[in-house]
Amino acid sequence: MTNKNNYQTYQNGRNGRNDQDEESPELIAARLALIGSALATIGDGITTIAAGIALQALENQKNQNNNNSKKQADQSKQIERLQKQIDQLAKQMAKR
Repeated sequence: MTNKNNYQTYQNGRNGRNDQDEESPELIAARLALIGSALATIGDGITTIAAGIALQALENQKNQNNNNSKKQADQSKQIERLQKQIDQLAKQMAKR
C-alpha cells in the first residue's frame, strides 16, 4: 500500500495538482455558462448598434428624399414661371 501511495504522491507532484484541486464538472459548466452569457451580451450590443446604424441610414434617406422632393417642386415652379415668361414674350413678338 505504501508503494501505491508513493506513486500517487509522485503523480500528483508531477502533474502539479492534487486530486482535490481538480475542477468539478459543475464549476466548469458554471464558467462556460458565464462565458456564454458574456458573449451573448456582446452579441446583443452589436445587434443594437447595427439596428441604430440602420435606423440612422433610413432617416438620412428619408431626409434626402424630402429634400429632393422640395427641390423638384421648386424647379417645377421655376419652370412654370419661365414658361409664362416665354408665353408673354411670344405674345409680344406676335403683336409686332
